[in-house]
Amino acid sequence: MRALTRMFGVFAIAVLCTATLSAQTIAIRGGTVHTLAGASVERGTVVIEDGLISTVGQNVQVPAGAEVIDATGHHVYPGFFDALTSLGLSEVGAVPVTNDVSELGDYNPHLLAMWAVHPASEHIPVARANGITHTVAAPRGGGGDMAGQGSLMHTHGWTVEEMVIEPSVGIVLGWPNLQLRSFDYATMSVSERSFREAKKEYDEKIEEIEGWLDAARNYEAAREAGTEVERDLKLEALIKVVNGELPFLISVGSERGINDVLDFAERNEVRVVLLGANDAWKVADRISDAGVPVILGPTQSLPRDEDYGYDQVYALPGQLHAAGVMVGMATFGASASRNLPYEIGSAVSYGLPQEEALRVITINNAEILGVGDRLGTIETGKIANLIVTDGDPLEIATQYTHLIINGQLAPLENKHLELYELYRSRPRRP
Repeated sequence: MRALTRMFGVFAIAVLCTATLSAQTIAIRGGTVHTLAGASVERGTVVIEDGLISTVGQNVQVPAGAEVIDATGHHVYPGFFDALTSLGLSEVGAVPVTNDVSELGDYNPHLLAMWAVHPASEHIPVARANGITHTVAAPRGGGGDMAGQGSLMHTHGWTVEEMVIEPSVGIVLGWPNLQLRSFDYATMSVSERSFREAKKEYDEKIEEIEGWLDAARNYEAAREAGTEVERDLKLEALIKVVNGELPFLISVGSERGINDVLDFAERNEVRVVLLGANDAWKVADRISDAGVPVILGPTQSLPRDEDYGYDQVYALPGQLHAAGVMVGMATFGASASRNLPYEIGSAVSYGLPQEEALRVITINNAEILGVGDRLGTIETGKIANLIVTDGDPLEIATQYTHLIINGQLAPLENKHLELYELYRSRPRRP
């Protein structure tokens, strides 16, 4: 009897989940639709069926039984894409047990970040309520480490399986650092070494990375020749990089490092995406000529070098765009993901066109990570990840009135709103 009760409970939960996740037909009507694939549509209608955008335009017939959202006087945009984050992987930075952003060992190219994502993270609803409808949950490692593969996820769903869009969009690689100084925690002192010694270690680390690529090529060749070889999941993952199926997502900052990454990509005939790339403005023309995209970090930060101008961080997106570089943006964190529209919005005052700023955090990020055919614009056939706002979403005062994620209305409730309401209603002293 107890077993039967348990079976009935499981069945009931399954039915409930199926009903909750059943496809919705939604029509967003009357708003200004910013498609980012051409001209905006005034007083437009977007129809969503089976999780996809089925129709966009004026005077569109709304399907019978559709849930209608009146967006009159409001704006409809593609949902924002935070290109790399630790959403779902990190909860409280200072509490190790709540963080799962890295794995033991230097080389883990086979690991998928999606399996470490915690769908109930409090950071996910906070980001979602500010227009972040999808993100790449990415592992983190040190210089020279292959931390694993970044997974493209919706920011709404009960389980990882519901949230995942693409299990892998690339292998995260931290570029080696040329370290002239090191800190000894035992003696609390700084030690220095010669440039020759540091450069030798730096070059050896790059050679080690290239050795992995050579091993992957040999592994694939052996299997194709019918040679019996022991299965190696790490090499199988790297074959996708060698064959051009996946890029290396390379975290690098310095001018020297960026030049070395471009040399590395050309020498090994692999696709790369630069992450962070603080000094990219110094070699913008070379990056553009190589056709290598850049995913920048937040603009709202201090100058990253003593030779930087006070406004260099804000100006970087505009400088790279003017040089013809494909620019994306990421917050690279969890709690700060909600700030993505303001990070790129800050660049508009320093040379980045307004329309391009919106593209950076929508279609540019999607194209850089190989999913531009499914996300990033409001077009027929694309995944219905949309936001409805009462103004310019790059402005802090703008409010989000509706979220559509994977074709379904998503809640706006979150921890920040809950605490705001709690303390707003606190008793007042007489």
